[in-house]
Amino acid sequence: MTNGRVLSGIEFARTGDGGSRRLLLDLYLPDPQLMDTDPTPAYSQAPRPAVAHFHGGGWRTGERSSLGPVLDGLGLSAFDRLLDAGFVVASADYRLSQEALFPAQLHDAKAAVRWLRDHAADYNVDPARIYAWGDSAGGHLASLVGLTGTNAEDSSVTAVAAWYPPTDLGRMAEQSLPDAVARADAPGSREELLVGAVLADEPAKAAAASPISHVGASAPPFFLAHGTADRFVPAAQSESLAAALEGAGADVELLLIDDADHMWTLPDQSQAAAEKAMGATVSFFLRQSQAPDTPAP
Repeated sequence: MTNGRVLSGIEFARTGDGGSRRLLLDLYLPDPQLMDTDPTPAYSQAPRPAVAHFHGGGWRTGERSSLGPVLDGLGLSAFDRLLDAGFVVASADYRLSQEALFPAQLHDAKAAVRWLRDHAADYNVDPARIYAWGDSAGGHLASLVGLTGTNAEDSSVTAVAAWYPPTDLGRMAEQSLPDAVARADAPGSREELLVGAVLADEPAKAAAASPISHVGASAPPFFLAHGTADRFVPAAQSESLAAALEGAGADVELLLIDDADHMWTLPDQSQAAAEKAMGATVSFFLRQSQAPDTPAP
């Protein structure tokens, strides 16, 4: 890290037979001595907001240190950006679909949030300012955490940012672009492997795994970012969730980036879309962290 330190491989939960499966996260901590946002020593000691991050990979692949091969190749230092802005970041693994079916992934994501809140005092985290962020499959999980997390189980978050998330599994196929390279109704699709069923045959399972089904008046503020040329997860997925959130009275921001495919790939291969999305995400979290009416967990 350029501006802090990372504690790698922290166990945040155990699952499986006899608790044999260890779930790990990496914790990124800003260095208060290097923070431009710390004008005084007293402020340096103030509890910081934190972001729980969940990686993408179609629930089949991916790891907690990555934002996907394209963005990793661009050198987008996403966690550094958040550290620079004064956030603690916890990037967590979760069980993939070949290991366990949904809702195991959501249970794991919530466990990571609970761990972060339980250990807030240990790492100078403000438990009232814990947010969720994810990309693709991770954006799906971050959205579900935001819409289903509860104060009673300490898994609530007070804001969510999701990049190109699947939000309505039952409608993904019909919303796909003509040149889609992945469709939810294809045999053995990522979505079908997640729920363990053909989506059309099991609409209840598809709905249960869809963030849009859980939208309600208690939804936290959301930031959704999607490329209009996404051939894996159609941009209509973010548009639909944004409309549902707005209809429920939630605070929602939707950023659509023209011509951007999944992982912010542009026709000119530049990183302009990724930079725009990252800047908007940090700005969103900063606004949330400075809101005067942040609710207590």
